[in-house]
Amino acid sequence: MHIPDGYLGPQTTIPGFAVMIPTWTVAFHKVKTKLERKNIPTLALCSAFSFLVMMFNVPVAGGSSAHAVGAVLIAILLGPWAATICVSTALLIQALVFGDGGILAYGINCLNMAVIMPFTGYFLYKLIAGKTKIGSTRNVVASFLGSYLGLNIAAFCASVEFGIQPLLFHDAVGHPLYCPYPLSVSIPSMLFAHSVVAGPIEGILTAVAVTYIAKVTPQIFSGNAAPESSEKISFLKKYRNLLIPMLVLILLTPLGLLASGTAWGEWGTKEIKQALGYLPKGLAAMSDKWNALLPDYSLPAIGDGPFSSVAGYILSALVGIFCISALIFLMSKWIMKSKKGAGKK
Repeated sequence: MHIPDGYLGPQTTIPGFAVMIPTWTVAFHKVKTKLERKNIPTLALCSAFSFLVMMFNVPVAGGSSAHAVGAVLIAILLGPWAATICVSTALLIQALVFGDGGILAYGINCLNMAVIMPFTGYFLYKLIAGKTKIGSTRNVVASFLGSYLGLNIAAFCASVEFGIQPLLFHDAVGHPLYCPYPLSVSIPSMLFAHSVVAGPIEGILTAVAVTYIAKVTPQIFSGNAAPESSEKISFLKKYRNLLIPMLVLILLTPLGLLASGTAWGEWGTKEIKQALGYLPKGLAAMSDKWNALLPDYSLPAIGDGPFSSVAGYILSALVGIFCISALIFLMSKWIMKSKKGAGKK
């Protein structure tokens, strides 16, 4: 679902930013009203979690791949507005540092994965769960269904964004300028990958995480905070039940390398040219304009080979988590400062 640059025309990507800029503004305001200093590490951990799960590419029949996002889980934990901030941060680092998703398409990618997915998934989760206790059977089933459906709704939106390109933007002889595949191809291709493969993984991941967190650290859930304690607790002790699974995920990220196929709609220019026999003019003009620091989660400095790929993937995970955490802490510091300033007025 990480749409690269060149697959969508500016008539699609610019409105994406036009929608996201006020959405980010509202999200910051919503998070600002609820954010306390003690919640900042949770925001960083949730954003890092989303980044990590998106590194686990899973093979899909036909030679492509797909992945989970984690957006609905974050919405269940902290609310959908916080999920917008967390997932948008992860997507920004992916685009800038790793070239995963386009810079020009960043607004549309955030709209799909950081807004549509967490909000629709969270709404469905709340609708199904009702007022049941977090971690109860109905609540866990609701978390599975909400995340499964949220992911597929987001994938459907992405497939429509892909599929309308050849209908709207083509040259004088009818050749598409951007994504060459119509709705009749993009919708079934995207929905197959996400309904059959990525969706169940997303649902299981969310259900397991909700069950685990409800047992070991239920105070993480929004509105379920533990009473303030005068005792000072170290970061490692306070978050160890979350940090241990995160460490396991980091060590397991090379499993994402097993899916050799490119996710549908995320092909490089060489791949699309090989598949079509030509490269759409608009796609060629808009793609490959940003040189990522660590392209495709690799470290060119350590060379090629299986060991280098595994090491590069793990190191990329660590670099990504560091960048995301730093960005979250900087944003949170700014939010807390502005909150404090507003309180003095």
